[in-house]
Amino acid sequence: MDLILQPSSTQCAATGAAFQEGDRVVSFLGHDAAGAVARWDLLATAEPQFAVPEHTICRWVHVFKPRAKEENPERNLKLGAESLFTTLCDPAVELSEENTPLVQFLALMLERKKLLRPKGLTADRARRLYEHAKTKQLYEVPVGDLTPEFFVKVQQQLGVLVGEPKKTPEVPPAAAAPAPGAEPATPAPLPETERPPEA
Repeated sequence: MDLILQPSSTQCAATGAAFQEGDRVVSFLGHDAAGAVARWDLLATAEPQFAVPEHTICRWVHVFKPRAKEENPERNLKLGAESLFTTLCDPAVELSEENTPLVQFLALMLERKKLLRPKGLTADRARRLYEHAKTKQLYEVPVGDLTPEFFVKVQQQLGVLVGEPKKTPEVPPAAAAPAPGAEPATPAPLPETERPPEA
């Protein structure tokens, strides 16, 4: 699950104002008018002025920090399951209730790929601890049940992210079944040449 996105912006998508260090910034991931996956960053105070994308994948709030001069923004262009997880679970990010199923699913997927290592539960047993294999940073993910509702919610978000799976065309049945109560069709009589000899 890899996507190419622009790096985080340095100005508000709603007002055009430049972000200042310490500003609360709201970020949206969704589809733009052309159907491509895009990211929008805006001041939290300007969110009421912003037209939320019709197909939104997730929303998160974080504190703006200017990029270091030596930082290469091109490295952050590739957004995959791993970087989406670390973005949404960053301690500086306010995890919303709507994003929780997506984060839980990403954690399961990354654990299976051995990119995250489970480290048990928090003291209150409300969150699972995961260690990021590359950075050794610990992340906390709310404990949840894998209910049908959980998978429906995740499917909706991932469907927007990677596109809905193509439906396979229905194959028509080989022969129509007789209607209920109808007499079965009587086979046609064999031609004289194919009839078995009489005893």
